[in-house]
Amino acid sequence: MGSSKIARGTSMNSQAPLPLILEPAELQPLLPSEELLLISVCQQQVFSAAHIPGSALIRPSELVTAIGPATGKLPTAEQLSTVLSRAGLREDCHVIAYDDEGGGWAGRLLWTLDVIGHRHYSFLNGGLVAWIRSGLPVDAGMTDSVPTDFKATINRELLTDIDEIIDQIGNSNFIVWDARSAEEFDGSKITALRNGHIPGAVNLDWLALMDRDNDLRLRPLAELERQLQALGIGKGKNIVTHCLSHHRSGLSYLVGKALGLNIKAYDGSWSEWGNNPDTPIETG
Repeated sequence: MGSSKIARGTSMNSQAPLPLILEPAELQPLLPSEELLLISVCQQQVFSAAHIPGSALIRPSELVTAIGPATGKLPTAEQLSTVLSRAGLREDCHVIAYDDEGGGWAGRLLWTLDVIGHRHYSFLNGGLVAWIRSGLPVDAGMTDSVPTDFKATINRELLTDIDEIIDQIGNSNFIVWDARSAEEFDGSKITALRNGHIPGAVNLDWLALMDRDNDLRLRPLAELERQLQALGIGKGKNIVTHCLSHHRSGLSYLVGKALGLNIKAYDGSWSEWGNNPDTPIETG
């Protein structure tokens, strides 16, 4: 079967930009395509069991340093270049990111693409779960992508760190969106040497963003926008999101992007903040 041609970042039929949030039924007619790069961010055994035909695999461990205590920090530009080249990333391709868990790792990949300046991408709503439950075809086994020579360059302005967050605590235009569980947020669940949350942060668990009765798709964006506004998270604010390792907050970052919010992610997350003896912490 030959490859369909579409312009970069456009759909075949309308020539309009592909949306950030893409439904399985919208993606399926566009495949196969040389201009779309499907990337499944999941464990190798999941990919081997089922993946969308033509997909490349990036394992979650390849998007993080895995160096303690802040295991979720961004890898080096050289490491990212190797991973993304193996997956077949090109400057002129439109990435379709998906996972098998509701969007955390796919969101982490899209945040990574933002950091390296590759802005042509979409998130497959519901990921592999929604694709399969829609009755769409899957392949099994491992496949080799056509490698490229992609050179990643990291834009440090899109990263934030402990000092920058501490400087902004108390600023009415700044807010931290903590995507962990309520028990992690209040400090009753032990995940680090010190537990609780960043002073002034607000909590909305990443699981609250997805609809488990609708094949792990995102809840309607209008509903999420109202819920976030009630927490003080809205347009006009400088927002930083995090979790324990910037895995779950990959999804909160994606939702922020979909809602047009000014959002960054703290990749050190609680594994760094909570294991630092000098950071300010609130509990309860």
